Amino acid sequence: MSAASGLGALDAARIAVAALLDAGVRCVVVSPGSRSAPMAYALAEADAAGRVELLVRIDERSAGFTALGLALATGAPAAVLTTSGTAVGNLLPAVMEANHAAVPLVVISADRPEELRGAGANQTTMQLDLFGDHVRFAVDIPAGTDPQRAVETALSAATGAFEDTPPGPVQLNLAFRDPLVPAPAEKLPPESGRRVYRAARGPLALDFPPASGELPKRRTVVLAGHDAGPVAEAFARAHGLPLLAEPSSDARFGPNAVGPYRLLLEHFGPESAHPIERVVLFGRPTLSRPVSALLARADIPSALYQPVPVAWYEPGRRTELPLNNLTDLADFAGRGSAAWLDAWLLAGAAAQHTVDSVLAGSAAATGPSVGALVWQHSRGQLVLGSSNGIRDVDLAGAPAPEPQATVFANRGLAGIDGTISTATGIALGGRQETTVLLGDVTFLHDAGGLLLGAGEAEPALRIVVLNDAGGAIFGLLEHGAVESSGRYGDSVERLFGTPHSVDLAALAAAYGVAHRRVSTTAELATALVEPWQGRSIIEVRTDRHGLRELHVRIRAAVGAAVAPILQA
Repeated sequence: MSAASGLGALDAARIAVAALLDAGVRCVVVSPGSRSAPMAYALAEADAAGRVELLVRIDERSAGFTALGLALATGAPAAVLTTSGTAVGNLLPAVMEANHAAVPLVVISADRPEELRGAGANQTTMQLDLFGDHVRFAVDIPAGTDPQRAVETALSAATGAFEDTPPGPVQLNLAFRDPLVPAPAEKLPPESGRRVYRAARGPLALDFPPASGELPKRRTVVLAGHDAGPVAEAFARAHGLPLLAEPSSDARFGPNAVGPYRLLLEHFGPESAHPIERVVLFGRPTLSRPVSALLARADIPSALYQPVPVAWYEPGRRTELPLNNLTDLADFAGRGSAAWLDAWLLAGAAAQHTVDSVLAGSAAATGPSVGALVWQHSRGQLVLGSSNGIRDVDLAGAPAPEPQATVFANRGLAGIDGTISTATGIALGGRQETTVLLGDVTFLHDAGGLLLGAGEAEPALRIVVLNDAGGAIFGLLEHGAVESSGRYGDSVERLFGTPHSVDLAALAAAYGVAHRRVSTTAELATALVEPWQGRSIIEVRTDRHGLRELHVRIRAAVGAAVAPILQA
């Protein structure tokens, strides 16, 4: 079969790169490969001209999550380039997260031309629609054709320009024919002194005027789930309502925020002196069963603030009333009485003091004490890993009067995949110091994300690893009771606890990352206030086997502390 005429590979790649940059892409993560070489050379030209920032990662899975982090930190679409074959499939976890979290991740997958497909050619498979419903748009761009219109359409889909469609990942599947390298007369342009400018984004607070006195008084609570934003805090404060905010809401601050709220919900139940009447939801709640149980109650009306389409649920699949403007939301929520807000704030203060006291009773670090300290000392950007880390902060992290850091978490699908790589992208994209808190299993799951090639930019990234030699979260779920019963021997520990003896110090040394080991809260507090440069790992050694009992003690102590306050 003869090769079709048309644009050469380098010419098509240059058009594609220009269209990407015109649409707002400023960061591209490249994984090396031969079929993707035309795009790599075109991007190198744009990099030399100061029009794009390139990062290189040999592992496509890490590359995908790094690009995800870049998009999260910058708020702009970020791209990842791979060669053909299994390289593309390694992007699936990052694409799935981007789908459910509405992140504009642009997948550029290089492919063989049509005449080589289905003919047994090396590294050739069916790449188009590989990501199925997880992308907003996917297009196959045949070799030799002009890719500009396809790129423009893809970037419109990625950034949410289409009506009723949230932002999200897209796939550009670009086929290239030989030759894949520049012509002998071509070379890089002279290095430009101009570099891509990005302003660092800091944590935000909003200010709304007080709610109208004509609104009815209601016992409403404001729930701020993941990605709720500071609008949730401003709404709660303006309406005199208690604010129950998850750490990754970026609303867990201010005078109305209640820290250990999930331990208090049962004390504001239907038989209590202060029963909850209504719920206003901002963002996506993902962390606790008490919150899920509250939202599932048929006797409590709830509303969801949804000014734009979201990616995490299909219309009609949730029970909350969706409202797209704050006026209607105010009418639904009403305003809180002084007695209603005071009940929550007094109970919240007592609960926070109790949690702090229980944790202070042991010098040894625990998950909740580590979460509290990391939350207290983090500035710039904070990334919270899935599993216990983000829940420890949700339990023990005391809300500050003002936001201290911009908080990120992969809560689209809440997987532990790619957390180090995501945090690296966030640190590089945000251009400010970044702390990531994660467990040892999450850390080991993405240890390859520590690999930076020679000459690659090193982020200001502090990695706090809660190392309890396995997966602690399962001990706090039903599996913990199964293990305690002894009915399944050591199966729970082996299958869920996944114990290990990895030397994290040796692993850090292999990747050239500074490492420090601590085991007490005092040592951790000291480590968290010390300045650092580049990347560093603080390994916090703890014992997970007493964690279930610790949570039982905390809950009992909080119950005893708040009961007298709420009897009136």
